[in-house]
Parts: sequence; C-alpha cells; structure tokens
Amino acid sequence: MKRILIANRGEIARRVIHTAHAMGIETVAVYSDPDANALQVREATQAFALGGTTSAESYLRVDRLIEAARATGADAVHPGYGFLSEDAGFAQAVQDAGLCWIGPPPAAIRALGSKSAAKALAAAQGVPCLPGYAGEDQSEARFVEEAGRIGCPLMVKAVAGGGGRGMRLVQEAAQLPAALASARSEAVAGFGNGELLIERAVLHPRHVEVQVFVDTHGNAIHLGERDCSVQRRHQKIIEEAPSPAVNAALRQRMGQCAVSLAQGAGYVGAGTVEFLLEGDSFYLMEMNTRLQVEHPVTEALTGLDLVEWQIRVARGEPLPLAQEGVRLEGHSIEVRLCSEDENFTPHTGRVQHFRAPAASAFVAVARPGEGHASLRFDHSIEAGLEVTPHYDALLGKLIVHAETREQAIDAMVQALGQLELLGLPTNRALLAACLEHPQFRAGDALISFLAGEAEAVREKLLKKELSAHSQYALVAILAKNSESRGLPCSFSRPVRLRHRESASAMAVRALGAGHWHVQRLAGGKDGAAADDASVLQLERLGEHAVRCVSAGVSQRVALVPVTSQRWHLQAGGVDWWLDDVSLRAAARAGSDAGAAELRAPFNGRVVHVMAEVGQTLPARGTALVIESMKLEHSLSSPAEAIVAEVLVSVGQQVTPGQVLVRFAKSAAAVEAAPGDRQTAPKSQQPITAG
Repeated sequence: MKRILIANRGEIARRVIHTAHAMGIETVAVYSDPDANALQVREATQAFALGGTTSAESYLRVDRLIEAARATGADAVHPGYGFLSEDAGFAQAVQDAGLCWIGPPPAAIRALGSKSAAKALAAAQGVPCLPGYAGEDQSEARFVEEAGRIGCPLMVKAVAGGGGRGMRLVQEAAQLPAALASARSEAVAGFGNGELLIERAVLHPRHVEVQVFVDTHGNAIHLGERDCSVQRRHQKIIEEAPSPAVNAALRQRMGQCAVSLAQGAGYVGAGTVEFLLEGDSFYLMEMNTRLQVEHPVTEALTGLDLVEWQIRVARGEPLPLAQEGVRLEGHSIEVRLCSEDENFTPHTGRVQHFRAPAASAFVAVARPGEGHASLRFDHSIEAGLEVTPHYDALLGKLIVHAETREQAIDAMVQALGQLELLGLPTNRALLAACLEHPQFRAGDALISFLAGEAEAVREKLLKKELSAHSQYALVAILAKNSESRGLPCSFSRPVRLRHRESASAMAVRALGAGHWHVQRLAGGKDGAAADDASVLQLERLGEHAVRCVSAGVSQRVALVPVTSQRWHLQAGGVDWWLDDVSLRAAARAGSDAGAAELRAPFNGRVVHVMAEVGQTLPARGTALVIESMKLEHSLSSPAEAIVAEVLVSVGQQVTPGQVLVRFAKSAAAVEAAPGDRQTAPKSQQPITAG
C-alpha cells in the first residue's frame, strides 16, 4: 500500500492523512467545488477535483472516485465515515478496480448495513433485540397492524438510516401514519432508500456502543464501550468512555455480543455495535460498518491509533493485540463542535476568527501525567472557512483524556472556554453547559437528557449571555478608539445597543489613553437619570480581541463585525450578538406590528408546504418543512395565526431571513388583500423555526 485515496472531506479526511503520512504512505484528497481550498486538499500528497457542489454531484459519485484513484495512482481507498463508507456497492467497485478497500467486505456491509438484516443475524447469534417489524410489506396498513401487536411507544427507523435521520418516535397509534411519511421522506432524501422498520421504543435508555476489530486471520476483539447518550435530533454531541453505567461484568457481556455479531457476519476491520442500555439489560440498535465519528474517545482510553489498525488489517496483518492485552486507562470525553445555535438549528456562514485551545491534533492522546489532562482537537476549521448548506454541521471534535471523569469534565469545560470561533453560531457554549449540568456530572444523563433539560440549559446560557453583554458589549463600539493615542473629550455621546429584543442606552465619554467613562441610563432611554457609572479600560490584543478592565477585573473579549452595525462577541466562554442601534429611532411604546412573518433561519430547500392562504394555523402548527445539511426542519408559528400569504413552493431554495409565509391578525385582513397571494403588513419580529 503506497498511496491512499480518502473518499471523504473535513476533519476525518485530515485525520486519515495524518496517520497515513506517519506510516510513510502518500494520500490523495478529493474535493467538490465548495471544498477546493479546504485544509485536507492542501495537506494531502495529491488532490483530485470531483466537481459539483452537492454530495450527490461529488462525494457520492462512485465513478468519479474510481476515476480519481486511477488518475492519481492510488492503490487503496479509505472511506472515512458518512457518504459511501457503508455502501457495499462502492466497496465492491473499489475491489473490482483492483484497489485495496480499507473497510469490511462488501458482503458484511450488506449483512449489517440493513437494520432489519442485522437484527435477524443478531437473533441467530444470541444478541438481545427489541420486538419489532422489518418485513418486505411496507404498506401503511401492515405497519399499523404490526404496531398494534408491538404496542406503543414505538420507534420508526429507516432501514438504511444513520445519524438519526429517518427516525421518529410514536407515542400513540394515531401518530404512526405521519411518522411513517416523514421518516420515509427523510430516508429517501438522505439514503436513497425509503424502506422502514418499527420496533418497541425504550423511553429512558442509554446509548452505549462497543468498538470491535476483526482481522483476516480469525482474530476478533473489542476495545471497550463508549456512552453516547447526550444527543439532539437523535444525533450524538457528547461521547465518553468508559460509560458511567457499565461495570466490568456488563462490559464483558456487551463485548462478547458485539464480537459474536461481527464474526457471524464475516466482518473484517473496525466496526461499532450500538446498544440501548436500560439497567443491566441491553438491546441491539445497529452495527455501523465503518470508523465512528467518536473513535478518538477509544483511542484516548487505549492509547491506540485505530486508523493505523484499519490500514494494517487491510494489508492483511494480524491484530496487534489480543483481548487480554487491551488496557482501558483513565477517562475520555469528546464533544462535537457544530455550526448550530442553542435551539439545534444549523447555520451557514463564514468563520471570521478562529483561535484553538492548546492541543495536539490527529494523534492518539498521550496518557496524561498524574493530575493532568491532555487535549486533542480534530477539526477542519480556519479563518475564512465558508460553512455551506451542502454538508452536515460538524466543524470538529475536542477530545480530553484525564485520570478521572471529574478531571476530564473540568478540562473539557476549560478547553471550550478557550476556544474562539466567531462569525457564525456554534454550540460551543451549550456543550459546556451540558457538561456542567448536575445530571451529567453525576453520570445520570440518558438519551432523554436534552429532551428534558434543554430549556433549563438554554436559560442558564441566556443568564450568562445577559451578564457578559451588560459588562462587555461596549467593547465592540469603543475598541477601535482604544489605542493609547486616544485623546480625552469633554463631551459624552449617546449609545444604544440591542441584545436579542432589548435595547440599552448609555452615555460614553473618552478619558484618553484607552479609558472611557460609561454612564448607563435608566429604562434604556436617552436623557433619563443615570443608574450607574463606571470606567472601562480597553487594550487591543490583535485584530479580533480586546482586553477589558473594569472595577479591577480584566477580561479578554473576542469580537468580529458581522455587518457595519452588528457584532459577534465572546467573553469568558459566553457568545452573544449585538446591534448598534444608536442611529435608529427607539420603538414607540404600544406600536402595532401588524402581521407576523415566518422567515428562513438558514439556507435550505423547501420539501413540504402545509400552509394555505386563509388557513388558521394552530400554535406550533407546521407551516412548511425545509431541508438543510441533510436534515429536515419543520417551521411553525409559535401562536395561532391566519395564513395571509405563502411565498415559496416545493423545491425552491431559500436563504437566511427570506420571508416564507406571512400571517394576518384576522380573517378580514386576508379577505381585504387582492389576488390569490394576499399580502399582510410586515412584522418587526419575524417568527423562526419551531
């Protein structure tokens, strides 16, 4: 094996490049048009342009990937995860082209890639499974019949699914038809296969998975478990090992079942068997026939490089260790940094400033010394990176390894606080808040954790945000005048800053040498009596950071202008956005905003339109569904409203802030407007995703 083509992008492509180069193996990166200047393209030995913009036009083109391997002289293909990594047809095409496939045999992918086939195989191997239905009859009537036999609650799943797509929870029988339609639509869009299964739902389990490795010499071992219970939209955002709920005896039972399933399928290479765990009982979810996103957690715990193992097994070498040689030491936690807001809504945009915490990247984390933690950061981030709607929202992964779980949590919270990424929303602060939540700290977080605690986490984030805003918001306005040559001025100037929906007013006066006198005005109104006064000292720390000193407290504040009057700031692990509305007239008290608007919260494609002109939409009623970053998102009105105008149609691409639907305050307003697409007055406060 001399040169590996990596049929992927982003941080996993960089991860494979690092290990391959360390082993003396050359690499080939492939890229779509939006990824032409990506880090993996610049770091690989060679790069090949696939062309196209979407996944279907680039990373899912088997013919172009084989062509790329031939054109660059690659003799092996590593699929990473996602895209074609679990596509048996791609694995077969690679082998048919005379290339080495760094993954399991196509037959094993077929046997395990289908959830229904995997469950049948598992049952034959004695692996516990939940009761369900995964038959060929995919009619709604058959599913309704089987649901009556299984009983509610139950879960609808895409047979070819993964990453939470094509999955719906059904609490009562009446919800089943809609769940089937929605899951099938998402499955077809995401995997090209609308086949579904249903199974009994376990409402309060943990998600615990076991890493397995099998070579071509008949050796099969497991490398312990990972707990991936903290999820949103059925997708993991925090993973840790070992699981707080798994003891040595349970680990052995789960590990034996995982190895038995892999061997029964004729598996070779790295794979992950996922279980639902409730108490001491566990049930098979599925087997992922690839390297997992969270594989660094296991690398940290074992000190092993799993990509190196994949390459060695693909070359026909035996596993480096037997089961008794595997050592699990310390505790490891990984968090997934995503371009999404606190409501889990994905966002596109440009990274304007990036500053990573001190870390070693793309290596198995070295074992920490006594009382110390080590940090790793797998990512594909750099200033200027354009996050597009064509791929998922994952930006990178922070991995911490420490002697104890408590130390690992503390180290990860600290690392997230040191990370600076400005220009678009991320879940950085939410991840830290989840880690600090008492339920997670106690090791009691289940899959239902965020479903029950998300609002409490958001409230905590908002309090921190408001506190940071009140202390450091002025930095955005005053930083450009904070140099030592700044001269004093005897006149104050009014400033009004808006945070979310609230504006605050103050008067500021330059004292010279980067010092400012700040007088906050009562009630947020210019000219009102002063509430308090303080002195701020500002010092530039490069292009995107300022040191702010107030009342003897020094704080680094990172900031970037998003527009001429809007900023994204970060201070002390808190992110917030502010608008300078000093030149805008204050809103009149009691003003009537008229109708409301439903706006697109991000780039996407309209896949369903439910709203009709004249319809009374109930509170939280879905108006339409848009697809972005491989996920479908329902947009709704937070209150009962009458549809006045629908401005988009199925298949249409939409951009952030675009008005999709307008609502009227009364039916008379709809009837009064002429034409089939009546227009109501615009609202000052748009409605976004529900």
